[in-house]
Order: sequence, then structure tokens, then C-alpha cells
Amino acid sequence: MLKQGFAAAILVASTVSAAQAQTIYPINRAEILATSNFDFKVEFPDAPQALNGVTVTINGVDARQVLGNEVAFIPNEDGQNYSAYWIRKSQLNKPGRYIVEARSGNRVAQVTWEVYGTAEKAKAKNVILFVGDGMTIANRTAARILSKGLVEGRYGGNLVMDTFPQMALVSTSGSDSVVTDSANSMSAYTTGHKSCVNALGVYCSRSKGTLDHPKVETISELIKRKTSKAVGIVTNAEIEDATPAVMFAHTRRRSDFNDIVAMMYAVQPDIIFGGGSPNFLPKSVLGSKRTDETNYIDLFKSAGYAFVTTATEMNSAAGREEKKILGLFNTGNIDGAYDLKFKKGTTDRFPDQPDLVAQTQAALKSLSRNQNGFILMVESARIDKYSHSLDWVRSVYDTIMLDNAVKAAKEFAGDRNDTMIIVVPDHAHAMSIVGTYNDDLPGDLPRDKLGTYDQAKFPSYAPDAQGYPEKVDLPQRLAVVYGTYPDHCYNAKPYLDGEFVPAVPGPEKGTYVANEKYCVPGSVRVTGNLPKTVPQGVHSADDVLLVATGPGTESFKGRIDNTGVFRIIAEALALGSP
Repeated sequence: MLKQGFAAAILVASTVSAAQAQTIYPINRAEILATSNFDFKVEFPDAPQALNGVTVTINGVDARQVLGNEVAFIPNEDGQNYSAYWIRKSQLNKPGRYIVEARSGNRVAQVTWEVYGTAEKAKAKNVILFVGDGMTIANRTAARILSKGLVEGRYGGNLVMDTFPQMALVSTSGSDSVVTDSANSMSAYTTGHKSCVNALGVYCSRSKGTLDHPKVETISELIKRKTSKAVGIVTNAEIEDATPAVMFAHTRRRSDFNDIVAMMYAVQPDIIFGGGSPNFLPKSVLGSKRTDETNYIDLFKSAGYAFVTTATEMNSAAGREEKKILGLFNTGNIDGAYDLKFKKGTTDRFPDQPDLVAQTQAALKSLSRNQNGFILMVESARIDKYSHSLDWVRSVYDTIMLDNAVKAAKEFAGDRNDTMIIVVPDHAHAMSIVGTYNDDLPGDLPRDKLGTYDQAKFPSYAPDAQGYPEKVDLPQRLAVVYGTYPDHCYNAKPYLDGEFVPAVPGPEKGTYVANEKYCVPGSVRVTGNLPKTVPQGVHSADDVLLVATGPGTESFKGRIDNTGVFRIIAEALALGSP
């Protein structure tokens, strides 16, 4: 037994040493959809200068023979002390286990891939993927309390997403970090591959250029290449933002907005709704954020798109039976539900912005004209953005708005049993409901007003027909707290005038201090638990809750990795068939 243990230890040590020799992409334990495209790359840190100095095999056979494309060998790639072996736009068509080995001199590295196929016949005609960006369980609970009521421990009703029969816990960590951002977490949903923070549709290699990393095919590219279905992308963020962008984009840096617009044009999703118009305009136009003179609005128009900038124009285009619509409704993010309802935010400059519900309804009206079906991604982006700014009321209003959009999708699907509907966050926030605040309690500070356990009495929000309370600054109201925060001042009341800005730049460059605007009598100064270089709350690594209904959703159960969401969608649409 002792000898066996010693031998095992030696084996582990040698494996670790070998793994440090070369880096292989896709990485170890990658799950790859059969017939999907991916870039295969090996980085050799000893920088061999010629292809004959390395050996790369897949299941013991030269990689060139297995993948069928030519090798590009680049000594000292980007002037760095490693050499790169590339086979771009590779495919593996036969499901099974693949062992990839790369040798250079006495160094060897090995990874294992699982290639999976799908049935030849699709289970679903349509897929609607709702992404509640940063939506925690607390978001759903608070949305249910505000929109349905809670009396004597029983809710006055369910959210629509509460009624979906299939459920799973989804783990969201990326390839490089315990805690993900929206780029790599959404990338898992749209490609089936893990990635790293800030990356869209690529593995993060040592390449210097942000567009030069190994690409993996996105769901939109697969749909366009292998089917006749339509593709729709709806968000209330800038359309170039991480979650919508990873439906089609490939970059190591999610802020490459100009390149992302070009990639969007290359793929040409049929429905594109969001904010972020400045990156579509040529540099010479006032307000443009482009660095070139390309007018992507004109290019999309030339490609047959109706271009709309208001809710009225959007509804008109959808009613005219337009099949391709580009809608850009704000120069930045579209205002959230609270600000749209109470005319805050940028509603003075953009008075006719559509909410997520109207966008979803218009997208469904247009996409359903494709007789072969569609995939539609709908993101409620500002759930996350408001949680970053510790503004739980706005975050929860946008959760209610997401649920109303889900209701529209459920009504669209009806009883036809041909539409898969999924509702899933891409990651979580450290957000919890801990009781209620009661202004009638003695004392002046927030902690004096906090009722816990039996003192946490039920608040009486009065929602309108859409589930939005007409008033949130109740004397008895929810106490929602965040577990990550910068230095800030806090008085336990909703921010009625505008989105909360907890911290502002400090005297030392790159650091942040409490925003003195909120440091008024009755507030407390809170010392942050985040580094001073962080101005807002951050994501958490908590598992998130997925719910689903429709054909193919029976596979959602137990705990799955975020890559499993893509896999189940691919199986429902038979995207891995020959």
C-alpha cells in the first residue's frame, strides 16, 4: 500500500509538471458539440522554431488528420517567448472521448475532451432564453412580495416564472476565477465552453490582440450556419454589452464595442433591440464613439433591416411584417422599469423607450413569421446593474418587468408544445432580505428601524395591474441588504430621485470614497468590505436557479454547470446532428 501511494504521488507530480509545459485550447474537460466550429491552439513555452519540432496528436493520430485543416505554426507569437500551433475552424463530428497530447522535446501536456452529438430530429421549433442578469433568489422573493403581496406568510400569487415545471441549480464559475462576470458566464450559455473574465466566445490564450484568441462557435452562428431559423437579441442594456454580444461575438475584451458591432453585422441576427447607438455611427457624427467612419446603421439598412429608435416605431415595424429590425432606443442603457414608470433616468431625453415586455412582444411578432422557427435571447440587464449600485428597488422592479416579459412568451407559446422557454440568471449577487424597516420604531438610525424575526412585519405594497407598486417609500418596507459594498452612506430608504451612486472617485487616483450626497442626518457612514479601488458591489459565486418549460426542458434537473444550458438547447434544436 505504501509503495502504491508513493507511485501515485510521483504520477501526480509528473502530470502537473507536464501540464505546465504546454497549454492546449480547448482546455481540459471541455465539452464540444459535434459539428460545431472551434479554434484549436497549443502554446509551447520553450518556443520551438519549426513545426517538425513538435508533435500534436488526438487519440494518438496526428491532429491535422483528425481535424482536417492545415496547421499554422507561429514561432515566438506576438514576439513572446512561446510558439503557437493553430488549426483554426476545426470540427469533430464523431461523439466520444478525445485525448489530446502535445509534445516538444521532453515536455508533454495532455487534455481530455468530451464530444457530444444530438438526435437528428429537433424537440423544439423555437427557443426563448430569458437571462435575468445578476438575478438572485432574493430578487425573485422581493418581486413576489412587491407584485403579489404577502399576508400571514402566504403570497397572494406566483410570478409566472414560479409556475415553470422544470428546475435546476446552475454553477457559474469561469475557467480562471471562482466568481464570474457576465461575459464568460453568458459565453457558457451561448457556446457550451467555459471562458475567463471579460471574454466573449473565446478561450483566453497568451495572444496579445484581443481578437486573436481561440474562437468557439456561438449559438447564433450555429443557427445561421446549420438551420433556416431566425435569431433575435433583446436587451435593455447597450446592445454591445457582454450578455447580448456573446450571442455572436469573439473577443478577449468585452469593451471592444466597435469590433462587437462589426461582428454583429457579420452574423446579422434578425431582430436586434437595445441601447448603445453611438458605436453604430461614423466618427464624424456628433456623439459617435466609433474610431472609424463606418456607418453601421446604413449598412444594416442596406442589408434589409428596418431601423427604429422609439417604441412607436418598433411596434409599427413589427406590425408591418418586417422580418429584420434594428432597434436602438437610447445612446446608453435603456431606462429600467422604475424610471420608466416614474419618469426618471433619461426619460426626458428618450420619452418613448420601450420596456422589456414591449420589446419581447415585438420580437416574437416578427420572429414568428419565420416558418422554420427561431431562437430569441431576452436579457433583463439592469437587474444586475442596479444591484451593482446597491439599488435594490430598481433591481426588483426590473425583475418584475422580466417576469412580465416571461408572461408574454408563455402566452405566445400557448398549448402548441413547440417552444422551449428558459429563465436563468448568468450569475448571482450577494443580496438578501433580512427583515423590514419600520419608521415608527424609536431611534434615528437605520439599525434602530430594522425589525428582525417577529418584528419583521409584512409590508403592504400596492401594485398596479403590471405588478409595480405605486409607492415604495412605505413606513413599513422590506429590508434588503447586499453583502459586498464600497464605502458609502446609507439611510435605509429607497432612492426616489435617481439611481444610487454609492461611491465616487477619491483624492488618491484609482480609489473611491463614500458619495457625500447621501451622508445626511439619519444616515450612517458604512466602511466598505471591498478594496478601495472598487466603486460598487460585485458578483457572488452562488449557484443560480434556472426554471424552464416546453419540449426538451425535462433535462434541466439537479445541479448543472452553466455549459449544460447550451448543451440542452443544442439537443432540443438538434444542432449536433450531421
